[in-house]
Amino acid sequence: MVISPKVTVVVPAYNVRSYIEDALVSLERQSFDKFEAIVVDDGSTDDTAEVVKPFCERDSRFQLVQKQNGGLSSARNYGIHHACAEYIALLDGDDVYEQDKLAAHVALLDRDRDVGVAYSASRAIREDGRSTFMYLSGKPITSDPLLALLCKNFIGHGSNAVFRRAVFDQVGEFDETLRSSEDVDFWLRVAAKQRWRFDREPRVLCRYRVRPSGLSFNVLQMQRCCTRVIESAYQRSPEVVKPMLPTAYAYMYRYLARLSLTAGDAEQARDFIDQALAADYSIFYRDPRSLLTLAAVRLAPLAKLIIRRSLGSVKAR
Repeated sequence: MVISPKVTVVVPAYNVRSYIEDALVSLERQSFDKFEAIVVDDGSTDDTAEVVKPFCERDSRFQLVQKQNGGLSSARNYGIHHACAEYIALLDGDDVYEQDKLAAHVALLDRDRDVGVAYSASRAIREDGRSTFMYLSGKPITSDPLLALLCKNFIGHGSNAVFRRAVFDQVGEFDETLRSSEDVDFWLRVAAKQRWRFDREPRVLCRYRVRPSGLSFNVLQMQRCCTRVIESAYQRSPEVVKPMLPTAYAYMYRYLARLSLTAGDAEQARDFIDQALAADYSIFYRDPRSLLTLAAVRLAPLAKLIIRRSLGSVKAR
């Protein structure tokens, strides 16, 4: 008897041979076992696919599909279109789930039909897999998810959400023209519909890998994409978004300042923090994390040392 999966876990994978095994082992160890895992090899030039194949050979829940390189959004869309399940989970090929990740979110989605997106707190890990002090609670800064997402991606990263396939069918695909912030754009489109609730599990159920050489540290590209995402949100809901724009841009510049500091560019970090102060200085006394970023930028040499000790060696851009 073949049991249909309840969840499809879509695993985009591009040149992650060093990390993909950890990601897939974390799926094998899930306490909830009614899932299928679709690994989308997005045109890797290393032997990512060779690492994946043994999982597929020993466990029919794992599938490997391969396509020409198209980027993260393209890989996610491709995997979702191949999905058979009612719920969709995203797991980037270099991140890992805790054992009860799927079980916790599936139970919630089964219990509350108004919840469209479930997610959890999460913790960053180093390139070598060791935990860091960086923790994301996932708590929105306001009860309105649209306004909250304009300021902070409270879901945190692309490996955290489990959502209904109906959500994807309603709002459309991940934007393949965005090279970053594509997940924020997707969640903003979900929030703009005002149909689905976002629900947070306070436990850490996901660990995301911070790789200094990765896309997250291409700060100028991130700025362009973040600006596009905010502008698109404004075009969809101008009356709601317009009063929030200065604050949204302040948070964006604060985020870019933190990325610049992490990448070792203190001068760029100072420039971004100055733009954040000009846009809406109130975020620095209302939000402790923003105040911490401001202090870190002003004390850049000390902050750089702390970051290096947490993440390992970080090359300047």
